[in-house]
Amino acid sequence: MDAEKKWADLTPEEKRQQRYDWWLNPGIKFANAEAEKSYKARAQRYLQAYKVEKADRVPVSLPLGNWPAYLAGTDLYTCTYDYEKLSRAWKKYYDNYETDLAVTPGMVLPGRVYELMDYKLYSWPGHGLPKTATGIQFVEGEYMKEDEYDLLIKDPSDFWMRTYIPRVFGAFEPWKALNPYTSIIEAPGAWFLPYTQPAMQAAAQRLIDIGKELTQWGKMIGEFSRWVQEKGYPIPRMMLAKAPFDTIGDTLRGTKGIIKDMFRRPEKLLEAIDVVTDFTIRQTIEAANASKAVTALFPLHKGADGFMSPKQFEKFYWPSLKKVVDALVKEGIRPDLFAEGSYTTRLETVNEFAKGDVAWTFDKTDMAKAKQIVGKTCCMSGNVPSSLMVTGGPKDVKEYCRKLIEVCAPGGGFILAGGAHVDQGNPDNLRAMMEAAREYGTY
Repeated sequence: MDAEKKWADLTPEEKRQQRYDWWLNPGIKFANAEAEKSYKARAQRYLQAYKVEKADRVPVSLPLGNWPAYLAGTDLYTCTYDYEKLSRAWKKYYDNYETDLAVTPGMVLPGRVYELMDYKLYSWPGHGLPKTATGIQFVEGEYMKEDEYDLLIKDPSDFWMRTYIPRVFGAFEPWKALNPYTSIIEAPGAWFLPYTQPAMQAAAQRLIDIGKELTQWGKMIGEFSRWVQEKGYPIPRMMLAKAPFDTIGDTLRGTKGIIKDMFRRPEKLLEAIDVVTDFTIRQTIEAANASKAVTALFPLHKGADGFMSPKQFEKFYWPSLKKVVDALVKEGIRPDLFAEGSYTTRLETVNEFAKGDVAWTFDKTDMAKAKQIVGKTCCMSGNVPSSLMVTGGPKDVKEYCRKLIEVCAPGGGFILAGGAHVDQGNPDNLRAMMEAAREYGTY
C-alpha cells in the first residue's frame, strides 16, 4: 500500500490486497527458515483459492471442532475450565497432525467467564449439559417480545442495554433499572443513582471479575497464536458476523417467533431487519479494521432450503445479507458465507458476486451444481460429511475427497473441508483428507 495514500482513498481491490499482505507477512519471528517457507506456501495456497485461481494444490481446512481435546486424552469440560490444559491439547495436535490452516482454541468457551455472566443462550459441559458432553447447545428462546419491535427500531443500543442484556445475562439483570444514556445532559450525578443499589454494585463488580478472567484466557490464546504461526501455520484473520435475519431469528425472537412474524407483522420485521443491517455493517467493518481481519465468517442458520419458501428467502433473508456483504467487499473484507444445511435451491438467487469477492462453505449443498453456478466466481469449500468423519474409515474418507476434488477443483477456487466441525472420530480420517489433497488435488 502506498504510504502516502490514506485507507479511505484505497479502492476495494487495494484494501483487500492490503489485508492479504498483512496475512502473508504476520510480523513474527518464525522458528526457522523452513517454518517461514511453510507458512508462506500455506497462506499463498489459500489466497489463490480465495481469488478463484489455481495454486500448487487444493488447500485443506480440517473439520477439527473440539477434536484436539480428545486426541490429547482430555475432554471439552476440562478444556473449558483449564486454559493451560486447553492450550496443551491444541499444541499437541499441531505437533502430530499437519494441515494448511491452524485453528486456535479460541472457539472453546472460557467456562468461568460464561458462568460469571450467567449467560442464558448456551449450555455447555458442566453447565446445563453433562460433563461428558462433547459440544455446546444453543438455548432457543423468545428474548425479544413481539410487541418490542418499536423499541429495537427506534433505539437499538438502548434496547440492547436495558432490555435484551438484562434478559440473557443473569449477572446484568439489574441493568433494566438504568436510565437511558441520552438522559445525561446537566447535573449528571443523578444518572448514576441506580448504582446506589447493592444489586447494581454487584453487577459492576461482576464486570471487573469477567475482565480479569478474560485477561487470563486472552493471554493463553495470544501465546498459542504466536506459537502456531512461528511453527509455520497460518491462522485465520477472521471475525464472526451474522445475517440480519438470523440476528433477529436466533438472538432476539427465536425460530417460532420470527416464523410467526413473517406472516403476522412482515412490514415491522422488514423495518427491524433494515435497522439490524445498518448496525451489522458498521460494527463488522469497525471490528475488522481494528483487527486487520481478512475474512468475516457468516454462519447462515435460517436461510437453508426448506426453512422458508424461495419468495420468503428473496423478501426477508437475502436482500439484507447481500447489502451487508456488498458493504464488506467495498472495505476489502472477504465474506465467507457458511451455508448450513442445503442451499441447492438458493444457488441461482445468490449468484451475484464478482470473481474473488466472496467465498462459500457448503454443508449439504449439491456441489456439482454449486460449482457450475457459483464456482466460477466464488471460492468454494466444505461438504465432507461429519457422519463420514465419525463413522467411516480412512479409505472411505479419501475416496469421498477424491470425488469431491474431481468435481470442484478444476479451474481453482476450491478448499477441501468438512461440511461442519467434528468433535470426535478416527484421527486417521484427518490424515486421509490431507493425503487426498496431495494425491488428487495438484494442479
